[in-house]
Amino acid sequence: MKRRALPLATAFAATAVLLLTACGSGSDKPSNDDQIAGADTGDTETSASPSASDSIDRPDLSLPGDVKEAFEGWSMGDEAKNAVLADAGRSMTAVNRAITDGEPDSAALKFYYEGEALVGAAKWVQTFVDHDATITGTTRYYSPTVSMSGKKTAAVTLCADESKAFNKFRKTGEVDRSAPSEDSYVYYLSRLELNDTGVWVTTEVHSQRGSAKCTP
Repeated sequence: MKRRALPLATAFAATAVLLLTACGSGSDKPSNDDQIAGADTGDTETSASPSASDSIDRPDLSLPGDVKEAFEGWSMGDEAKNAVLADAGRSMTAVNRAITDGEPDSAALKFYYEGEALVGAAKWVQTFVDHDATITGTTRYYSPTVSMSGKKTAAVTLCADESKAFNKFRKTGEVDRSAPSEDSYVYYLSRLELNDTGVWVTTEVHSQRGSAKCTP
């Protein structure tokens, strides 16, 4: 089983504009305007999963001690965009929490995902359950962008560096320390919508492994 191979979606098939204007997946490739400087992460803030500073009753997203996350540049200098980005980060953590718990029906997934995105996330977690596996190591999230469409719809792009994250098999404790490659870097494009409880839930996710936008 390959480490985190194309999580949540099996193909990258939409641009930020399409995600903002329609719920369905498109077939257009991202334009050069959507480029991410994946290798340039200097002078950016690194932190753990974004913490909640609101009154919303959120699920526990704590992870085992051997599973780490780093979020770099996780501030847009804009309150509305920061709220979107914070929940986008939590959605990534929710998947990792579900994997480590071995729960495709995770409450955290249901809290931060809806529709097709929830189905895809649950299926991805199920692959780990089927292989009696979990994860270990560190995943780095970086170079995020946020595009707003009104007050209740947004598109988020980000990169994930999984070169220091690995599969771990539960029964034996064996860690599959595959050598890093271009496939260790994943480009994500997500559609998020503000729900009635004030949470930016992910309703659609597209990913591309080995994208030039994210590889060093």
